[in-house]
Amino acid sequence: MWEVHAVKYADRNARTRRDSFIFDDNHDAPHAMDYFMWVLRRGDQIVLVDTGYDNDEAAARGRPIRLDPRAALQPLGIDPADVTNVIVTHLHYDHAGGLHLFPNATLHLQAAEMAFATGPCMCHDTLRAPFTAGHICEAIQRLYSGKVVFHDGDAELAEGITVHRIGGHSRGLQAVRVMTGAGWMVLASDAAHFYENLFARKPFPIVVDMQDMLDGFDRLRQLASKPELIIPGHDPLVRNYFPAGVADHIFRLDPGPIRKIPT
Repeated sequence: MWEVHAVKYADRNARTRRDSFIFDDNHDAPHAMDYFMWVLRRGDQIVLVDTGYDNDEAAARGRPIRLDPRAALQPLGIDPADVTNVIVTHLHYDHAGGLHLFPNATLHLQAAEMAFATGPCMCHDTLRAPFTAGHICEAIQRLYSGKVVFHDGDAELAEGITVHRIGGHSRGLQAVRVMTGAGWMVLASDAAHFYENLFARKPFPIVVDMQDMLDGFDRLRQLASKPELIIPGHDPLVRNYFPAGVADHIFRLDPGPIRKIPT
């Protein structure tokens, strides 16, 4: 069984529902977004899922962060230099913007994501916008240092941890399935930014393949022991449904939700 911790390092509250859903009648209503990393822990084993982004990226994009990812992990007693495995769900700036902060980590990445982020699709401004060249270069440098493990679809990383390519939002987006005391939990990352994307089947506007995104909603349900164990990538409601952890910005996911989640 693994512990699962959601670590919030940033938020963006000046958003509306048109930023979160393609099909929505109330498109001008406010709709906030949280930014998370996730920590998987079993004894002295630690696997980090995504890395957040740092203050330089925050300044470049005009999207401030509340905590540097390294500081956000401190209450869990994690030294970035000691992190040896990072699952990169995809290479968008807010998920891979802190790769350089974990210099000793081997990256677990879908081969399709690296091909997408370095291929002809990046000739299009719209598809390129969520990526930052420096983050992709860091992944490539890690590759040439022998510290990237590519996966092609489904793979087991350790007993009780598997990854699954979903696609949709980004070509090689992968979800992470973790065995917990509550059952198989699925960290959806951006396969479902919000519960409403998943449970109301409302696609998120940043999408490279709509069919993959919609099929991905079904795949997430298949992977989880029950729907309430699917954790969306950016939903502030996670903080309402799961108990606080060792600090105000950390939430303990593995015991399961403390309130009923409408599914």
